[in-house]
Amino acid sequence: MFGGGGMNPRKMKQMMKQMGIDVEELDAERVVVETADGDLVFDGPQVTKMDAQGQQTYQIVGEPEEVADAGAGGAADAIESGAAGDDATASGADPADDDGIPDEDVALVAERAGVPKSTARETLESHDGDLAAAIAELE
Repeated sequence: MFGGGGMNPRKMKQMMKQMGIDVEELDAERVVVETADGDLVFDGPQVTKMDAQGQQTYQIVGEPEEVADAGAGGAADAIESGAAGDDATASGADPADDDGIPDEDVALVAERAGVPKSTARETLESHDGDLAAAIAELE
């Protein structure tokens, strides 16, 4: 759009405001991006939120660490709202892993105890799927 190569940052901000673009810096401590292949964890990133004509865009600047499962619990939030469980069933996928522990139980324990899903699954297995006992042990 416009490079801003030698433009005064104050003037740039004023122009963006005139165009209806609102930019806000967020004080983020950690950002987790969950993907099918693993998770990207940004510790101490610079996060900018831009609102242009009602459409919000987030920009993350930082060096991510690739991990298998960050245990952020995003799936658990969707389960509590009823979204993820319905999607898994509607697509014909079995929401439980081979061990008989439902994925939504694993996500719930991981979120409540603040641990990765793999740890939550192992603890649930050792307690024969008892959610309360697994959470109590991990806390």
